[in-house]
Amino acid sequence: MQTRELREYCKRRGWKVFEEYVDRGFSGAKDSRPALDQMMADAYQRKFSAIIVWKFDRFARSVSHLLRALETFKSLGIEFVSLSEQMDTTTPAGKMIFTVLGAVAELERALTVERVKAGIRNAKAKGKRIGRPPLRTFSEEEIRAIRKARRNERVSVRQLARTYGTTQWMIQRLANAA
Repeated sequence: MQTRELREYCKRRGWKVFEEYVDRGFSGAKDSRPALDQMMADAYQRKFSAIIVWKFDRFARSVSHLLRALETFKSLGIEFVSLSEQMDTTTPAGKMIFTVLGAVAELERALTVERVKAGIRNAKAKGKRIGRPPLRTFSEEEIRAIRKARRNERVSVRQLARTYGTTQWMIQRLANAA
């Protein structure tokens, strides 16, 4: 029923169907599905000028996935039509709906960033270490030896990193710290 109505819509608009991308047996909740991946690859190659779906949730189950895809289509100059939601980015009303959806997504992203930052501040206030644990800790004697070796430029940062079992970045940081 869905594909028949989609074909009829294309016929009424005078659009030629390039391909029907159907993922049978795959959840729409997944951002990566064989037919969806092929459709996106074809979109990047600009093999078509519009994408028509029966309903948003036939295409993407999450708002963030839908909006990422819509932004991609917009940047590629590909129009997007959802028959059930009556969203058609080829019309002024459809473009307005797309703009509103984009604003809602931007708000959602900003709120998520705020929550993450608040969570990090809270964890730090409780004394929790944020980020990756260091590969190892250094004794005062090792730090003095690293600084002396770098000051005299006898040993490269790379060699010191190998010797002390750490990264070049960490050696550079220890050598430059006062």
